[in-house]
Amino acid sequence: MVKKEVADHLSGKRFLILTFLVVAACLASLYIAATNIRAAATGEDSGFVFLKLFTTAGSNLPFSFTSFISFLGPLIGLIMGFDAISGERDRGTLSHVLSQPIYRDALINGKFIAGVVVLAMVIFGLGFLTGGLGLIVFGVPPTLGELLRILAYLALSVIYISFWLALSLLFSVLFRQTTTSALAGVALWLFFSLFAVFLVGAITDALIPVTDSSNINQIMANARLYQGLSRLSPIALYDEATITLLNPSVRSLGLVMLDQLYGAIRAPLSFGQSLLLIWPHLAGLIAATLICFAAAYIIFMRQEIRA
Repeated sequence: MVKKEVADHLSGKRFLILTFLVVAACLASLYIAATNIRAAATGEDSGFVFLKLFTTAGSNLPFSFTSFISFLGPLIGLIMGFDAISGERDRGTLSHVLSQPIYRDALINGKFIAGVVVLAMVIFGLGFLTGGLGLIVFGVPPTLGELLRILAYLALSVIYISFWLALSLLFSVLFRQTTTSALAGVALWLFFSLFAVFLVGAITDALIPVTDSSNINQIMANARLYQGLSRLSPIALYDEATITLLNPSVRSLGLVMLDQLYGAIRAPLSFGQSLLLIWPHLAGLIAATLICFAAAYIIFMRQEIRA
């Protein structure tokens, strides 16, 4: 089942068109980063120039490689899974497939695992392509720390897009029509991308309002609540983890007071310390992915399928 689904994904025109769009966007951001890399490498983190290839944006194209993956990555996951089950049901092939000596759980497991495999191929392929072109531009290979951070970022991206794949698979099981499944996934993606920030801000200001007469405790409580609610979004978790991995100067993801900065040594964090900062984000993304897939698995196993 996994081999069949992987072959179907790779040979599908829809997936190839979307992959071409993501590759073109990433190459455009790579070109902008390469042309602006001198200005980006003059800061205090000039020792990590290779990482700036993934994070630097230009004035003409204000998006970096990571920005494109964060924005377009969910589309790949949604498109790969929105008709995984509902499409089979609409074509009338679901009952024929299950009439073969194939267990029902093997079908949904194969679709999800094949999707994750294809995602890993695409993301790591894009990452290695970007790194190879950067190696040609700079002529200097990345350090071991930079290489580990890039590999960890690519693995994080696969997990992040796998969440959207599991979510679209869940919608494909819940809704019998493929259009409804696709619209539900896109609507949730647009909500987290555009409207979640405003909703979190409104809830935070309603619960803990901040005025000109507010003291420091109220301001800190408002900021902590805003940060906590915003981390309910997978996009916020992914963006914070990406910044921490690809920017070694990030030393904390929470609120830091001025007295806590007094006497601190200005030095980049090691790769291990950066992983310690993002392990809650990583655990949250994995948990959300497993919850969505488990829900799709249970609902699909209990559904009645007729010819």
